[in-house]
Amino acid sequence: MEIVLAKSAGFCFGVNRAIEHVYDAIGSGNIYTYGPIIHNKEVTKDLEAKGVYSIDSFDGITDGIVVLRSHGVGKEVYDEAKEKGIKIIDGTCPFVKKIHDIVMREYEEGRSIIIVGDGAHPEIIGINGWCCNSAVIIPDEDAAEKFAADGSKYSLVVQTTFRKSRFDDICSILKTKAEDIKVFDTICSATETRQKEAVELSKKMDKMIVIGDKKSSNTQKLYEICKNNCVNTYNIETFLDLVLNNFNKNDKIGVTAGASTPPAIIKEVIGTMSENQNKNLNIIEEGELSFQQMLDESFVTLHTGDIVKGTVINVSSNEEVNVNLGYKSDGVIPRGEYSSDATVIPSKVLQPGDEIEVFVVRVNDGDGNVLLSKKRIESMKGMDDVQKAFDEKTTVEGKVTDVVKGGIIAVVNGVRVFIPSSQVSNKFVDDLNSFKGQTLEFNIIELDKSKRRIIGGRKALIEKEAAEKKEALFASIEAGKKVAGTVSRITDFGAFVNLGGIDGLIHISEMSWGRITNPREFLKEGDSVEVMVLDADKEKGKISLSLKDVTPNPWAAAAEKYAVGNVVEGKVVRMVPFGAFVELEAGVDGLVHISQISEERIEKPEDKLTIGEVIKVKVLEVNAETKKISLSKKQAEAPAEAPVEEAAETEE
Repeated sequence: MEIVLAKSAGFCFGVNRAIEHVYDAIGSGNIYTYGPIIHNKEVTKDLEAKGVYSIDSFDGITDGIVVLRSHGVGKEVYDEAKEKGIKIIDGTCPFVKKIHDIVMREYEEGRSIIIVGDGAHPEIIGINGWCCNSAVIIPDEDAAEKFAADGSKYSLVVQTTFRKSRFDDICSILKTKAEDIKVFDTICSATETRQKEAVELSKKMDKMIVIGDKKSSNTQKLYEICKNNCVNTYNIETFLDLVLNNFNKNDKIGVTAGASTPPAIIKEVIGTMSENQNKNLNIIEEGELSFQQMLDESFVTLHTGDIVKGTVINVSSNEEVNVNLGYKSDGVIPRGEYSSDATVIPSKVLQPGDEIEVFVVRVNDGDGNVLLSKKRIESMKGMDDVQKAFDEKTTVEGKVTDVVKGGIIAVVNGVRVFIPSSQVSNKFVDDLNSFKGQTLEFNIIELDKSKRRIIGGRKALIEKEAAEKKEALFASIEAGKKVAGTVSRITDFGAFVNLGGIDGLIHISEMSWGRITNPREFLKEGDSVEVMVLDADKEKGKISLSLKDVTPNPWAAAAEKYAVGNVVEGKVVRMVPFGAFVELEAGVDGLVHISQISEERIEKPEDKLTIGEVIKVKVLEVNAETKKISLSKKQAEAPAEAPVEEAAETEE
């Protein structure tokens, strides 16, 4: 006979946690459970023998402690306990608790609730209590087909132990019925894993044994799964239900167990079969741990300083992470011990069921919990990375989390590294806060583990990178070439443009063909510009640029555009004692002599003109080579002379 035991047979962490709550409370006065703590008669009998009884209401309860069942209860139970002053210990499975939170939130937002599952099951009854018992219960595909949507907005959750394949089928049906339906797949990950294992195991076995209470939902689903693949499948509650004649010495027998089945019962079943066929028995484990370890070492031993793996139970409202370690008590990671990066929020990155590696700070934190730290794991691993970078003169990356006196703090895999302000850049940085939240690359320039003194530096790295970019830029740049860049700094005499390795200067005189008095009115920092290279001096490291030369010189077409005799418009831009300069277009000015401003005799141009005024002028003379144009305002305003032929006819 060969027996193959499923890796995940027996208690899940949620059930184990609920039972631990009850046994830990024994001896603290009268202890009750609100409903059976789990669906297993053997556990219930054992608790009753220890004076722990199941109740269905708070009637007659005046003192003691009530442990809420792992299946969860409705909101009204919590409210009643609070009103009556009854002390409760919440044994609700974290996966079920998550469903309660979803249902309450969605219901408060005005959405109708659909629950997929067995309406008579205590888990479904409890979930329904978080939406004032208003939920539509869908137990199977037939009920889904009969569902009639009323135009409401729906939010759907599912019993934690429901079969995934059937849930998907039901969702597909309901999505054709309702226009607005939000689906939350709340099947427990442990349940899904257990069911997948059952599928694979039952396909390979001659016979299957499913151990668990016949009222347990997850046990019955395991039985259905195994029965579909292996006709000779038996559901037993204890070794007493074994009919040994059903099994032959050459059989390959698979064994799995529901989440509410204690390890001791599994052990008794295997032991009974062993005694019956001890000469031919071969036990095979589906997991890495031996069968004996799975049963006898269900509670691990912990010591301060251990590094262990655990399963996330939940993240509390104050961001403490509760972890199942397989120990008699749960572990707690305080918010400050989760990560060296204070911006990391545990509830945003963790889900119940996630596996996590932790450092044991203290086996008993004073409240019976194991004090844990994830930050210390990060720090230990990060210190190895920092030491390697220091020894090998390589770079590391760290996220800037704080700005402190004299510099910034960057976190490298949990290790805090101080970067002095003089090492943040190769230039003076006015406000170090601009680096907060950025991920920077830098060297480790000093390391003293005993003093926890770790200093990083970027200056040499930046200078080396700048030198390489400068070399590459001067190798490719030349006078007369157009290049693109970004305005990095503006001064009174021009603007500096970052060309990707070095800054070039656009002098104010090279910004526009027109007149500019303040570069800041023409450009701003961050502008992307295309410029012409006027000169590139590699020895001095200077590059002269022109912005105006990327556009045509307006004087090239001035003689044709402003032909003598044409009347054009222009803007008065400057006054001098002998006249006024008028801008015809950007870069092209003409002079209206004082004698050509008005028919009247004036003392100064301001008597008839104002800066910014748009006037009509007549072109008197154009010299493109000397960039001079003579204009007349009075001639542009003079009445047009009558044609000679018309004058002759008038005299006749």
